[in-house]
Amino acid sequence: MVAEKAGATVKTGTTEKTGQKTSKNDSEYLLTFARGLSVLRAFDSDRPEMTLSEVAAVTGLNAAVVRRCLNTLLELGYVAKNGRLFLLTPEVLGFSSAYLNSMNLETIVQPYLQDVSDKTGDSTSMAVLWRDEVLYLQHVSTNRMIRLAAGIGTRFPAYATSLGRVLLAFQSPQSIADYFDHTELVPLTSHTTTSRSTLEIILEETRAQGYASIQDELDYGIVSISVPIFAEKREILCAINCSTSTARIDKTEIIKDRLPILNEAASRIEAAIRQWPPLAHSIKMRYAPTKRDKISS
Repeated sequence: MVAEKAGATVKTGTTEKTGQKTSKNDSEYLLTFARGLSVLRAFDSDRPEMTLSEVAAVTGLNAAVVRRCLNTLLELGYVAKNGRLFLLTPEVLGFSSAYLNSMNLETIVQPYLQDVSDKTGDSTSMAVLWRDEVLYLQHVSTNRMIRLAAGIGTRFPAYATSLGRVLLAFQSPQSIADYFDHTELVPLTSHTTTSRSTLEIILEETRAQGYASIQDELDYGIVSISVPIFAEKREILCAINCSTSTARIDKTEIIKDRLPILNEAASRIEAAIRQWPPLAHSIKMRYAPTKRDKISS
């Protein structure tokens, strides 16, 4: 799975942590800081190097603002310059490692995902719903060759993944409606379900049966199954999955063979998360699915 970056834009007048509306004149909201983060997120696999004007076009910020942001990031070591082109440096990885270490993910989650992978031979992941995408927090890969590669930080459209359908199914009715109101349902293969009404039925079925499975919807030759991870009071936190090639197993078989293994792992991860409340608190502070707008210049 080709890792997809989040969009390089942020919801206008919205705090990064909670998604609550803020005023540009609110002394607690630093618009300059938000712009700097927008500049950092502008870079991705399609745009690893950009000129100043290209960064401005991607972020929607004016060139003067982008220049100041880039110069600051250069000084801090998060951005480097190659002629007229700007690019990220490995220093940026400090942000992700700080999160992974502080949330203790490798101790809490990784052993259970590895156990699932060892039993099935599949790649396994844990992901959360972040805006309109699934965001991978942990991943165990295999040596099997598939068209798409995933890893920590990978994002995929929620509607086209088993992880996303599980995560959406246990949201409130209003959050689900908001998701569909603000998400463009684009076919990724000829099998991708893009009908809102059909997806709403699928989410109802997912909620009732406690799992979701897809085949050839995110990409050809990929089949997966996912189950939810709950906090107390059955509040959805995240989801885990098995994913493999359709050359090994089809959708019917993966449900029959993998579902008991995933449910057992989910129960153990839920118990582990209860012993480390900061992780649950962090996941709960995600954005509700909303349309992203550009930060004003």
